[in-house]
Amino acid sequence: MTRLKNTLTKKDLLNIYFTAGYPNLNDTSRIIEELQASGADMIEIGIPFSDPLADGPVIQQSSKVALENGMTLNLLFEQLKDIRKHVTIPLVLMGYFNPVLQFGVEKFCAKCKEAGIDGVIIPDLPLDEYLERYQSIFEEYELSNILLVSPGTSAERLKKIDEASNSFLYFVSSNSTTGNKNGMQESKENYFHRIKGLNYPVLIGFGIKDRNTFEEACKYANGAIIGTSFINAISGEGLLKEKVNTFISSIKDQAQLTHNSIL
Repeated sequence: MTRLKNTLTKKDLLNIYFTAGYPNLNDTSRIIEELQASGADMIEIGIPFSDPLADGPVIQQSSKVALENGMTLNLLFEQLKDIRKHVTIPLVLMGYFNPVLQFGVEKFCAKCKEAGIDGVIIPDLPLDEYLERYQSIFEEYELSNILLVSPGTSAERLKKIDEASNSFLYFVSSNSTTGNKNGMQESKENYFHRIKGLNYPVLIGFGIKDRNTFEEACKYANGAIIGTSFINAISGEGLLKEKVNTFISSIKDQAQLTHNSIL
């Protein structure tokens, strides 16, 4: 968790999401290493699930392919067991609660700590249930539970989420699924104004797809999360290393990457 907190002191953070086991089953660790080498600040590793309701068609399809490739939670932890020999930036697992519950919540947290995972995002784990049943387990294994905020979150609820957090808050830019084509909604100024006064840093996700939307999000928050556009970028023909590097370079130029790395 210290690694995550240290990174969150920086600005214009680029957090990249991809689905484990996509495009090929054994690409997971390689993509992580290439993302770090290309200049990503943080990485979200998606846990494939058969019914990813919060995700748009691109991420849904990547999840479907990953499952067909044979990706499981057990295999993912096997792929990640030596990742900290090569990667120093924060790593977060993102997925739905059903696979975690089937795996065993404490076993999951223990495996995360073993692999050097800094935090998890579980969109369908209710806050009250987390606080009542699982917070102590997460804290025992030094695993940050990163909570989501949407435009419909009340001020009272936002305060409770902020108080329950210990790393950063994930602000969803709109009420749509991931990969929406309209970018950030028109009322973003009023919504993102609520970021001021929070105890913890904020990263903005959903609808962040290119340099313009990334820079716009960074005006309001510590950084932004890109998923759908990156998954599109690593799909199809071409060398994985080149596709990753080209994409990261299209979001943050080398001067930005160098500046952030020395802050």
